[in-house]
Amino acid sequence: MDENQEIQLPAPEPSDLPNSQGDSFRMDGGQINPEAKGKFENFVGKYGIPISILVGLTVIAVSIYLSFGLPNQRAAKSNAVAGEITPPPPPDAFSPATADDDPVLGNPDARVTLIEFSDFQCPFCRKLWRETLPEIKKNYIDTGKAKLVYRDFPLSSIHPAAQSAAEAGECADDQGKFWQMHDKIYSEQDKQGQGTVQFSVSDIKKWAGQIGLSMSEFNNCLDSQKYKAEVEKDTSDGQVSGITGTPGTFVDGTLIKGAVSYAVFSQAIEEALKK
Repeated sequence: MDENQEIQLPAPEPSDLPNSQGDSFRMDGGQINPEAKGKFENFVGKYGIPISILVGLTVIAVSIYLSFGLPNQRAAKSNAVAGEITPPPPPDAFSPATADDDPVLGNPDARVTLIEFSDFQCPFCRKLWRETLPEIKKNYIDTGKAKLVYRDFPLSSIHPAAQSAAEAGECADDQGKFWQMHDKIYSEQDKQGQGTVQFSVSDIKKWAGQIGLSMSEFNNCLDSQKYKAEVEKDTSDGQVSGITGTPGTFVDGTLIKGAVSYAVFSQAIEEALKK
Protein backbone atom coordinates (compact mmCIF):
# COMPACT_ATOMS: atom_id res chain seq x y z
CA MET A 1 0.00 0.00 0.00
CA ASP A 2 1.12 3.57 -0.57
CA GLU A 3 0.66 6.55 1.72
CA ASN A 4 -2.78 7.21 0.25
CA GLN A 5 -4.02 3.82 1.49
CA GLU A 6 -4.92 2.70 -2.02
CA ILE A 7 -4.34 -0.80 -3.41
CA GLN A 8 -2.55 -0.40 -6.71
CA LEU A 9 -1.85 -3.17 -9.20
CA PRO A 10 1.51 -3.21 -10.99
CA ALA A 11 1.17 -2.62 -14.70
CA PRO A 12 1.60 -5.93 -16.59
CA GLU A 13 4.48 -6.21 -19.03
CA PRO A 14 3.45 -6.75 -22.68
CA SER A 15 5.31 -10.06 -22.87
CA ASP A 16 3.28 -11.47 -19.97
CA LEU A 17 -0.06 -11.15 -21.75
CA PRO A 18 -1.42 -13.53 -24.39
CA ASN A 19 -1.67 -11.80 -27.76
CA SER A 20 -4.16 -12.18 -30.55
CA GLN A 21 -1.82 -13.93 -32.96
CA GLY A 22 -1.52 -17.59 -31.95
CA ASP A 23 -1.57 -16.97 -28.20
CA SER A 24 -5.12 -18.26 -27.71
CA PHE A 25 -5.90 -20.46 -24.72
CA ARG A 26 -7.14 -23.27 -26.94
CA MET A 27 -6.23 -24.62 -30.32
CA ASP A 28 -8.84 -25.24 -32.98
CA GLY A 29 -9.04 -28.90 -32.03
CA GLY A 30 -10.06 -28.05 -28.50
CA GLN A 31 -6.68 -29.00 -26.98
CA ILE A 32 -4.85 -26.62 -24.68
CA ASN A 33 -1.93 -24.87 -26.35
CA PRO A 34 1.08 -25.59 -24.07
CA GLU A 35 2.76 -22.27 -24.86
CA ALA A 36 -0.43 -20.30 -24.17
CA LYS A 37 -1.00 -22.34 -21.02
CA GLY A 38 2.47 -21.45 -19.78
CA LYS A 39 1.97 -17.77 -20.41
CA PHE A 40 -1.43 -17.89 -18.70
CA GLU A 41 -0.02 -19.63 -15.62
CA ASN A 42 2.83 -17.10 -15.51
CA PHE A 43 0.27 -14.22 -15.73
CA VAL A 44 -1.90 -15.70 -12.96
CA GLY A 45 1.08 -16.32 -10.73
CA LYS A 46 2.29 -12.78 -11.10
CA TYR A 47 -1.00 -10.85 -10.98
CA GLY A 48 -3.60 -13.24 -9.56
CA ILE A 49 -3.50 -12.14 -5.91
CA PRO A 50 -3.70 -8.36 -6.57
CA ILE A 51 -6.56 -8.91 -9.02
CA SER A 52 -8.40 -11.08 -6.47
CA ILE A 53 -8.05 -8.37 -3.83
CA LEU A 54 -9.33 -5.71 -6.21
CA VAL A 55 -12.33 -7.82 -7.24
CA GLY A 56 -13.14 -8.60 -3.62
CA LEU A 57 -13.06 -4.95 -2.60
CA THR A 58 -15.23 -4.03 -5.57
CA VAL A 59 -17.85 -6.61 -4.55
CA ILE A 60 -17.85 -5.30 -0.97
CA ALA A 61 -18.22 -1.69 -2.14
CA VAL A 62 -21.12 -2.54 -4.44
CA SER A 63 -22.85 -4.46 -1.63
CA ILE A 64 -22.55 -1.52 0.77
CA TYR A 65 -23.84 0.89 -1.88
CA LEU A 66 -26.89 -1.26 -2.63
CA SER A 67 -27.66 -1.74 1.06
CA PHE A 68 -27.28 1.82 2.28
CA GLY A 69 -26.83 4.19 -0.64
CA LEU A 70 -24.75 7.32 -0.59
CA PRO A 71 -25.22 9.82 2.30
CA ASN A 72 -27.08 12.34 0.14
CA GLN A 73 -29.36 9.65 -1.24
CA ARG A 74 -30.13 8.39 2.26
CA ALA A 75 -30.94 11.91 3.41
CA ALA A 76 -33.15 12.52 0.38
CA LYS A 77 -34.98 9.27 0.95
CA SER A 78 -35.50 10.09 4.62
CA ASN A 79 -36.82 13.55 3.83
CA ALA A 80 -39.14 12.23 1.15
CA VAL A 81 -40.69 9.76 3.59
CA ALA A 82 -40.76 11.70 6.84
CA GLY A 83 -40.35 15.35 5.85
CA GLU A 84 -37.47 17.57 6.80
CA ILE A 85 -35.48 16.05 9.65
CA THR A 86 -33.62 18.41 11.93
CA PRO A 87 -31.45 16.99 14.72
CA PRO A 88 -32.36 18.24 18.19
CA PRO A 89 -30.19 21.13 19.36
CA PRO A 90 -27.76 20.60 22.22
CA PRO A 91 -29.14 21.55 25.67
CA ASP A 92 -27.17 24.80 25.78
CA ALA A 93 -28.09 25.92 22.27
CA PHE A 94 -30.78 28.36 23.44
CA SER A 95 -30.99 30.87 26.25
CA PRO A 96 -34.00 30.77 28.60
CA ALA A 97 -36.76 33.23 27.75
CA THR A 98 -37.08 36.12 30.17
CA ALA A 99 -39.90 38.54 30.99
CA ASP A 100 -37.65 41.55 30.29
CA ASP A 101 -39.66 44.74 31.00
CA ASP A 102 -42.67 43.78 28.92
CA PRO A 103 -46.38 44.01 29.85
CA VAL A 104 -47.61 41.56 32.47
CA LEU A 105 -51.17 40.31 32.87
CA GLY A 106 -51.91 39.06 36.38
CA ASN A 107 -50.09 39.03 39.69
CA PRO A 108 -46.38 39.78 39.10
CA ASP A 109 -45.59 37.39 41.97
CA ALA A 110 -47.61 34.46 40.58
CA ARG A 111 -45.85 31.09 40.85
CA VAL A 112 -46.02 30.24 37.13
CA THR A 113 -44.87 32.54 34.35
CA LEU A 114 -46.17 32.34 30.79
CA ILE A 115 -44.10 34.27 28.26
CA GLU A 116 -45.83 34.61 24.89
CA PHE A 117 -43.94 35.70 21.79
CA SER A 118 -46.60 36.93 19.41
CA ASP A 119 -47.44 38.84 16.25
CA PHE A 120 -50.50 41.13 16.18
CA GLN A 121 -51.25 40.31 12.55
CA CYS A 122 -50.79 36.56 12.92
CA PRO A 123 -54.15 34.72 12.57
CA PHE A 124 -52.98 31.89 14.84
CA CYS A 125 -52.01 34.37 17.56
CA ARG A 126 -55.50 35.79 17.23
CA LYS A 127 -56.93 32.28 17.49
CA LEU A 128 -54.98 31.70 20.70
CA TRP A 129 -56.29 35.02 22.07
CA ARG A 130 -59.86 34.15 21.10
CA GLU A 131 -60.11 30.48 22.02
CA THR A 132 -57.50 29.67 24.66
CA LEU A 133 -56.44 32.78 26.56
CA PRO A 134 -59.90 33.40 28.13
CA GLU A 135 -59.81 30.01 29.88
CA ILE A 136 -56.20 30.47 30.98
CA LYS A 137 -57.09 33.89 32.35
CA LYS A 138 -60.16 32.62 34.17
CA ASN A 139 -58.56 29.57 35.78
CA TYR A 140 -54.96 30.59 36.35
CA ILE A 141 -54.32 34.32 35.89
CA ASP A 142 -57.36 35.69 37.71
CA THR A 143 -56.79 33.19 40.53
CA GLY A 144 -53.21 34.35 41.03
CA LYS A 145 -51.60 31.04 40.02
CA ALA A 146 -50.00 32.32 36.82
CA LYS A 147 -49.10 35.51 35.01
CA LEU A 148 -48.76 36.21 31.30
CA VAL A 149 -45.93 38.28 29.81
CA TYR A 150 -46.43 39.53 26.25
CA ARG A 151 -43.35 39.91 24.04
CA ASP A 152 -43.31 41.02 20.42
CA PHE A 153 -42.26 38.78 17.55
CA PRO A 154 -43.57 40.44 14.37
CA LEU A 155 -43.13 38.39 11.22
CA SER A 156 -42.77 41.47 9.05
CA SER A 157 -41.88 39.58 5.87
CA ILE A 158 -45.41 38.16 5.70
CA HIS A 159 -47.30 40.53 8.03
CA PRO A 160 -46.56 44.11 6.90
CA ALA A 161 -48.58 45.75 9.68
CA ALA A 162 -47.15 43.64 12.51
CA GLN A 163 -44.20 45.89 13.36
CA SER A 164 -46.35 49.03 13.59
CA ALA A 165 -48.93 47.17 15.67
CA ALA A 166 -46.21 45.96 18.04
CA GLU A 167 -44.88 49.49 18.46
CA ALA A 168 -48.45 50.72 18.99
CA GLY A 169 -48.85 48.25 21.85
CA GLU A 170 -45.74 49.66 23.51
CA CYS A 171 -47.04 53.21 23.01
CA ALA A 172 -50.35 52.26 24.60
CA ASP A 173 -48.43 50.75 27.51
CA ASP A 174 -46.97 54.22 28.15
CA GLN A 175 -50.51 55.25 29.06
CA GLY A 176 -51.23 52.10 31.04
CA LYS A 177 -53.48 50.56 28.39
CA PHE A 178 -51.43 47.85 26.74
CA TRP A 179 -53.94 45.05 27.32
CA GLN A 180 -56.83 47.19 26.10
CA MET A 181 -54.87 47.88 22.91
CA HIS A 182 -53.88 44.22 22.67
CA ASP A 183 -57.52 43.13 22.75
CA LYS A 184 -58.64 45.93 20.42
CA ILE A 185 -56.17 45.05 17.66
CA TYR A 186 -57.27 41.43 17.70
CA SER A 187 -60.99 42.08 18.02
CA GLU A 188 -61.05 44.54 15.12
CA GLN A 189 -59.39 41.95 12.89
CA ASP A 190 -61.83 39.30 14.06
CA LYS A 191 -64.69 41.41 12.74
CA GLN A 192 -63.27 40.93 9.23
CA GLY A 193 -63.20 37.15 9.34
CA GLN A 194 -60.57 34.43 9.52
CA GLY A 195 -57.05 34.39 8.14
CA THR A 196 -54.59 37.23 7.83
CA VAL A 197 -56.30 40.62 7.89
CA GLN A 198 -54.65 43.66 6.35
CA PHE A 199 -54.76 46.95 8.26
CA SER A 200 -52.89 50.23 8.24
CA VAL A 201 -51.30 52.69 10.65
CA SER A 202 -54.42 54.83 10.22
CA ASP A 203 -56.52 51.90 11.45
CA ILE A 204 -54.24 51.48 14.45
CA LYS A 205 -54.58 55.15 15.35
CA LYS A 206 -58.35 54.96 15.03
CA TRP A 207 -58.46 51.97 17.37
CA ALA A 208 -56.20 53.78 19.83
CA GLY A 209 -58.66 56.67 19.95
CA GLN A 210 -61.53 54.27 20.54
CA ILE A 211 -59.95 52.88 23.73
CA GLY A 212 -59.47 56.37 25.13
CA LEU A 213 -55.77 57.03 24.61
CA SER A 214 -54.40 60.57 24.46
CA MET A 215 -53.99 60.78 20.71
CA SER A 216 -51.35 63.49 20.63
CA GLU A 217 -49.11 61.46 22.94
CA PHE A 218 -49.87 58.21 21.13
CA ASN A 219 -49.30 59.66 17.66
CA ASN A 220 -46.01 61.23 18.66
CA CYS A 221 -44.87 57.90 20.11
CA LEU A 222 -45.91 55.83 17.09
CA ASP A 223 -44.79 58.27 14.39
CA SER A 224 -41.34 58.66 15.95
CA GLN A 225 -40.93 54.87 16.17
CA LYS A 226 -40.02 55.30 19.81
CA TYR A 227 -40.22 51.58 20.47
CA LYS A 228 -38.80 50.22 17.23
CA ALA A 229 -35.61 49.08 18.98
CA GLU A 230 -37.60 47.58 21.86
CA VAL A 231 -39.66 45.46 19.46
CA GLU A 232 -36.53 44.38 17.63
CA LYS A 233 -34.96 43.37 20.95
CA ASP A 234 -38.00 41.22 21.77
CA THR A 235 -37.66 39.50 18.42
CA SER A 236 -33.95 38.91 18.93
CA ASP A 237 -34.55 37.52 22.42
CA GLY A 238 -37.19 35.21 21.03
CA GLN A 239 -34.84 33.85 18.39
CA VAL A 240 -32.14 33.25 20.98
CA SER A 241 -34.71 31.37 23.06
CA GLY A 242 -35.69 29.09 20.18
CA ILE A 243 -38.73 30.89 18.80
CA THR A 244 -39.11 30.36 15.04
CA GLY A 245 -42.80 31.21 14.56
CA THR A 246 -45.84 32.57 16.30
CA PRO A 247 -47.42 32.10 18.68
CA GLY A 248 -44.74 30.58 20.88
CA THR A 249 -45.39 30.45 24.62
CA PHE A 250 -43.05 29.40 27.41
CA VAL A 251 -44.66 27.95 30.52
CA ASP A 252 -41.95 28.20 33.17
CA GLY A 253 -39.39 27.47 30.46
CA THR A 254 -41.31 24.79 28.55
CA LEU A 255 -42.06 25.93 25.01
CA ILE A 256 -45.54 25.36 23.59
CA LYS A 257 -45.70 26.07 19.88
CA GLY A 258 -48.84 27.23 18.12
CA ALA A 259 -52.44 27.99 18.97
CA VAL A 260 -52.99 24.76 20.86
CA SER A 261 -55.95 23.90 23.04
CA TYR A 262 -56.55 25.04 26.58
CA ALA A 263 -56.03 21.43 27.75
CA VAL A 264 -52.40 21.51 26.59
CA PHE A 265 -51.71 24.73 28.47
CA SER A 266 -53.55 23.53 31.54
CA GLN A 267 -51.45 20.38 31.71
CA ALA A 268 -48.22 22.39 31.40
CA ILE A 269 -49.31 24.90 34.05
CA GLU A 270 -50.38 22.16 36.46
CA GLU A 271 -47.01 20.44 36.03
CA ALA A 272 -45.26 23.74 36.73
CA LEU A 273 -47.35 24.28 39.86
CA LYS A 274 -46.15 20.95 41.25
CA LYS A 275 -42.51 21.99 41.16
